[in-house]
Amino acid sequence: MEYCFIKPINRTYKYVSVRGNIFQRNVTKIKMNFSISKRVNGYRPFLYNITVDSCRFLRNTSSHPTAEFFYNILKSHSNLNHTCPYDHDVIIDKLPIGYINHQLTHVLPFPEGEYLVETYWFAYDIRRAYVGFYGTIS
Repeated sequence: MEYCFIKPINRTYKYVSVRGNIFQRNVTKIKMNFSISKRVNGYRPFLYNITVDSCRFLRNTSSHPTAEFFYNILKSHSNLNHTCPYDHDVIIDKLPIGYINHQLTHVLPFPEGEYLVETYWFAYDIRRAYVGFYGTIS
């Protein structure tokens, strides 16, 4: 990971930026495991723990509705908008926290609380990266 941060611009506007370097070019076999945990006497599994073959999913995003919902949150602010092979770094640039909050409270109403979103990225069935986000919905 080159960088992964949340930048506060003012009291109401914050954004997330992530850049993950791909060292081997033309990656054609990618899987992603995505899970959400809620803090209740420690972090406990909450709603989702899914594994998606990313190359297959990006060919037909409607094949997995849960993954499609979360992909649509990222799609407009990232370069994850094409199928394999990936021959460039993965970038999520200036994804507004307010937009994420709207999607997770109005579109798919999550209850208030503290959450952990974990993603594990696999290339050729070998775990290559872990990205975890801690957040609060209030």
